[in-house]
Amino acid sequence: MADSTSPDTSLTDTIADELGVRPGQVSATVALLDDGATVPFIARYRKEVTGALDDTQLRTLEERLRYLRELEDRRAVILDSIRAQGKLTPELEARIRAAREKARLEDIYLPYRPKRRTKGQIAREAGLEPLADTLLDDPTQDPKGTAEAFVDADAGVADTDAALAGARAILVERFAEDADLIGELRERMWSRGWITATVREGKETEGAKFADYFDFAEPMAKLPSHRVLALLRGEKEEILTVSTEPDEPGTDADEYEARIAARFGITDEGRPADRWLRDTVRWAWRTKVLLHLGIDLRMRLRQAAEDEAVRVFAANLRDLLLAAPAGTRATIGLDPGYRTGVKVAVVDGTGKVVATDTIHPHKPQARWDEALATLERLAREHGVQLVAIGNGTASRETDKLAGELAKRHPELGLSTVMVSESGASVYSASAYAAQELPGLDVSLRGAVSIARRLQDPLAELVKIDPKSIGVGQYQHDVAESKLSRSLDAVVEDCVNAVGVDLNTASAPLLARVSGIGSGLAENIVGHRDTHGPFRSRTALKDVTRLGPKAFEQCAGFLRIPDGDDPLDASGVHPESYPVVRRIVDAAGVGIRELIGDSRTLRTLSPESFVDDAVGLPTVTDILAELEKPGRDPRPEFTTATFAEGVETMNDLEPGMRLEGVVTNVAAFGAFVDVGVHQDGLVHVSAMAHRFVDDPREVVKPGDVVTVKVLDVDVERKRISLTLRLDDELPSADGGSPRRTGGAGRGDGSKDRGRG
Repeated sequence: MADSTSPDTSLTDTIADELGVRPGQVSATVALLDDGATVPFIARYRKEVTGALDDTQLRTLEERLRYLRELEDRRAVILDSIRAQGKLTPELEARIRAAREKARLEDIYLPYRPKRRTKGQIAREAGLEPLADTLLDDPTQDPKGTAEAFVDADAGVADTDAALAGARAILVERFAEDADLIGELRERMWSRGWITATVREGKETEGAKFADYFDFAEPMAKLPSHRVLALLRGEKEEILTVSTEPDEPGTDADEYEARIAARFGITDEGRPADRWLRDTVRWAWRTKVLLHLGIDLRMRLRQAAEDEAVRVFAANLRDLLLAAPAGTRATIGLDPGYRTGVKVAVVDGTGKVVATDTIHPHKPQARWDEALATLERLAREHGVQLVAIGNGTASRETDKLAGELAKRHPELGLSTVMVSESGASVYSASAYAAQELPGLDVSLRGAVSIARRLQDPLAELVKIDPKSIGVGQYQHDVAESKLSRSLDAVVEDCVNAVGVDLNTASAPLLARVSGIGSGLAENIVGHRDTHGPFRSRTALKDVTRLGPKAFEQCAGFLRIPDGDDPLDASGVHPESYPVVRRIVDAAGVGIRELIGDSRTLRTLSPESFVDDAVGLPTVTDILAELEKPGRDPRPEFTTATFAEGVETMNDLEPGMRLEGVVTNVAAFGAFVDVGVHQDGLVHVSAMAHRFVDDPREVVKPGDVVTVKVLDVDVERKRISLTLRLDDELPSADGGSPRRTGGAGRGDGSKDRGRG
């Protein structure tokens, strides 16, 4: 019987149950999303409507809503297909409507899916289904004798062997398309199955980066995401042969065959057809079911690994975007290089380029003193306070140059900072960079980006495709749509959490503000260029194509620090300005005096300002915002100091304690830049004196940490580090013990886990 519950109600109840919230909260949120509201807007300005769901819950709700709606769409297609075949019974429809996962839905649909003519279909067309049914229902029948009645040369059944082969094909198909059986066997294989890998003959040298997987076996349910993606990459590159096993290698699969037999009442009691039926079960398992489950479980492994890789990438990107900004201080950006020289760009406190140059302090030119003189002149002329150095080739030598500049001229008060230059080259060659920095050579744009990303990482990194920023784990092995959707959500959340200066923000930054997008962002910049700085948020309504809905969504996240209304510099939404006026009246002081006056604000009762239009959560947020208007949620700016004399991997020695910066966090550990051009790895097992399930519990990208060197493998470019400074060094005869299924990083790549 069909499910009488409407799809929307069913979706709401399902999501509410998964999130542990009330159905009303979910239905209200779904209505807002369907009406075009963004997650940042809903999380911040519609708390009364959603019951104060936070941005993490809202993102999960949004993803599950997408999945379940896709499921509903697929369910409708399947029902239409089976109905058109004239095979849709009330019982079958009820099973289809009860399916809550795509895999279950496809299992039920499998017998009805249009497909090329199979051996089973051909056998049914030849009239052999009664033979299959007879032998299955009554094993006392002799297969050969019973089959004689079905021999029909005109139907393509030449003899009894052909008849029995056709009957077997029918039963094999029936066994393999039993949705309940396949679902049970799939879950059993998921919990009991193993993944194995071996190196292909003659590929040992070419595939050395996958050496951890040359002879590999591990239970699939325990396989970490990075190993799954490494195995699949090794297989794709034709280095590894990867297989799924239904149980631990070396054991048989009798129990799987027994479950198929039990499902269809097949036993071995010595009756004439028993052996034939057992052979049919074995044939079904080995040629059909196992193959089908292997494909399904590889897909499940990939999807789970992709989900984890996307989660790690998104978390790292969030940390990088919300890294501490150095602020509005004049900065020199240095893009290091040897032969082509070090590119120099000076930007003022607003990020405007005020000078550029190229110096050649390193070999082959080695004009060290000349380079120092150039940098000193530029620093004095432009009041520079910070020197940002890209962490690529020649970075340590360039860092040494900047350090000497600071020591020779302490009166300049310079601070030197190593900055990740991942994605700088992508920005330099982009159409936006050409538009933003017209007339500036491509080689110098990278130096500008390096300087600006020290001043404000968020504002600069939004100009770069998130996938090019370099904090991912096997990003090229992950579905493009899934990764892009997740990363775009992270960027949107970060930009709106910080807020954007309406009069200085670039078009790429404005495009990430709730409700704006690239087209409106260009219109805002064009309006600003034509009419001058915005004096109020309401002036946004004069921007071409920026209607009431877009204004509602974006206004609260845009800041005007020196505008006509001081509230325009805060996170208070214009729709709540009347509430603020009532608060001002109750406080008995002017709005400018009240903003930042914690003592007065804390004497006010939020409940006094609640009415039919504004609830307690919003009033509470307004009072908090008035206390610290436009507060930046990012941490204070700090820097790491790299050790003197430690510039290459050859300078590292086990036991050294070094300061470094966490550049990336993967599922298996964290990469740390200690200033030697190659990040070292702190394996998850070396992060704390306790079990660490997620490395991000301990560190995040951008963190300054002190590590100890455990081991250095110059040939393989691997540096092993520990955060446990009291760890003993590995023994000389083999180092740390290997973990099950692969040593060390276990990612099978040279790219520091970044894909």
